[in-house]
Amino acid sequence: MNRLFGTRNNVPKPSINDAVKNIDERVSTLDIQLSKINTELTTYQQKLSKLREGPGKNAIKARAMKLLRQRKQIESQKDQLLSQSWNMTQAQMTTDNLKNTMITVDAMKSANKELKKTYGKINIDKIEDLQDEMLDLIDQSNELQDSLSRSYDVPDDISESELDAELEALGEEMNMEGDLNLGESNIPSYLTSEDQLPSFVDEQTETGETGKEEKVAAV
Repeated sequence: MNRLFGTRNNVPKPSINDAVKNIDERVSTLDIQLSKINTELTTYQQKLSKLREGPGKNAIKARAMKLLRQRKQIESQKDQLLSQSWNMTQAQMTTDNLKNTMITVDAMKSANKELKKTYGKINIDKIEDLQDEMLDLIDQSNELQDSLSRSYDVPDDISESELDAELEALGEEMNMEGDLNLGESNIPSYLTSEDQLPSFVDEQTETGETGKEEKVAAV
């Protein structure tokens, strides 16, 4: 059966990255060849500078010319490979950008669907009714606070005539208290009483003085 219909090829196809990697390896090989050629050309150049004109010098020139042609061919191949690598790299970058763009578009579509589902469940009228109820509750709360903060037994309004009368009455009370204070004596109690003396006054002063007079008379 396999001979008639053949077998299915399960080998994966190379990607652009694999192709670029192969090209880079080939470029590295060409660089090694160019380095060898340049080394040989340097050697020939040194020999030619020391030789005189003749068959030997001409033979070295022929070899150097052959190497120079090889170097040009290798450099041309290298340039072609570098161009291919650059083109494939650009193609890979473009492919990656397209993939990223598609992923972004898919994400935006999914987000758009979710937003439509979410906003489709929201009723604007209910939100407005809820805001109206909140405003009513705030007004009620303010009225309640005003009621609780009301003062009791305090007149709401005082006229200027009542204020003048109160101030005048206070002034008369202060004048009366000043007159009463002036009528009272400011002398301490221990100085107004003749019978009571301070504790620091000696009561035996008079007897002491009489004793001294008797002693003087006797002398």
